[in-house]
Amino acid sequence: MARPSIVPISLTVDDRTGYTLWAPPWEEDGEEWQAFLGTTEGDVATVHLFPTPAKLAAFCRTSTDHDLADHPVWPVVAGLGAPDLTPDDDHRYDLDGVYDIAAEDPDRWAVEELAATVDIVTRLAECLDTTDEDDDDEQFEAVAELAGKPEIGSLGLGVEAFAGRSGEDAWIGVGSVLDELWEDVVEELSEHFDWTGAGTATIEEYPPASEAGEDTGDVDEDDATPEPLDVAVTEPGGATAAAVATGAGVRAIARGSRVTASPAAVAAAAEFWEAVGILPVEIVVPEGAGVTLRCYVEDVARFLGRDGEVFLFDTPADLARFCAGNEQHDLTEIASWPEVADTDTLPLPAEQDRYDLTELSEVLTEVADGAAGLVPHRALVQPVEGVRDLAEYADLTRVEELLAPGMPLGRAVARADREPGTPLDAAEAAQLRPLWDDAVVAVSGALVFRD
Repeated sequence: MARPSIVPISLTVDDRTGYTLWAPPWEEDGEEWQAFLGTTEGDVATVHLFPTPAKLAAFCRTSTDHDLADHPVWPVVAGLGAPDLTPDDDHRYDLDGVYDIAAEDPDRWAVEELAATVDIVTRLAECLDTTDEDDDDEQFEAVAELAGKPEIGSLGLGVEAFAGRSGEDAWIGVGSVLDELWEDVVEELSEHFDWTGAGTATIEEYPPASEAGEDTGDVDEDDATPEPLDVAVTEPGGATAAAVATGAGVRAIARGSRVTASPAAVAAAAEFWEAVGILPVEIVVPEGAGVTLRCYVEDVARFLGRDGEVFLFDTPADLARFCAGNEQHDLTEIASWPEVADTDTLPLPAEQDRYDLTELSEVLTEVADGAAGLVPHRALVQPVEGVRDLAEYADLTRVEELLAPGMPLGRAVARADREPGTPLDAAEAAQLRPLWDDAVVAVSGALVFRD
């Protein structure tokens, strides 16, 4: 089980978006705990929702009368500012949007988003349910019924569960269950949502769903937040709260990157790139950051490049101009390439297709220097995925050796798959850092930054 952490999230219900905090399951004194920022009075539990991350931060600085006050990392959270308490795209849950998602084709984004929304709904119900185990009356009957449906359970299997004719039928089944139960689910939960920010806000302050992503976390001078503490609060995905800050509706796709795009633009672009089977990818190495394209041919990674060299471009616009040209490369023979060459859709990398290879090196250094326990092994998963693909395409035997099962880095990656929540310790991080740097150097040699 992962170490204690607290994650900023947002919930959109009835075209209104509120911000709060979620403490994913952790173990303490032999018991498993999970909680949201809220209070319990008698038989009624509520989740406090705030109109902006700034309002949320102000509450966290001044209040200890809530269910997270005794959380092990609450003292850290109480010192964070609005940018640090702004949820990333993976922790924004649109309860209004499930019907639209279910009406889409079951690509990986639709399946993952729907699965995540159902998951947070069940977690809310678990934390808000104050009935005794022996009580026959359930507070959240619709949520329990939804979670028990096998069609909903299939979401946890990923997009593969919805492939082919049987998969189409399974996806239709998911939509039917949602049509039957979702309104009741939302109604049950809504009775426990506090839209006053624990008495700090009025209902008029909450942004409609269309404007929620534009919140900058700005505050009046009297409400200005202090500088964030120099301590990391680890997310389930391994990122720190400070690493997920967003601003003004524009998401920097990676530190050092020249790529910025609104979440809506990324999602819209993803429809085209998913359809052609060639995805935009961002790679960040010590020498710089760039975007390229990648697909898989018989499960083997193939990049926009030639002779084992991967072409990187400063911006999606630069990459698009290259794609519209006539230069030959290893993606030219892909059947859908003519569509890529002719499209006006910018190649905007999605979150899961970002590979910041420098950040892991920094994280390993921090853990080795004393931040042990704050970073789980799952932090290795995404950057290693990028390195593996690049090494496979460029035939980098040195990287394959470093990631071999019997090598320290290979063993750590295997543990990340087997026990993703297990924290990295200082000794392991100190051992892995030079090995990871060695792999990044090898990969960097295969990257060609194009004008």
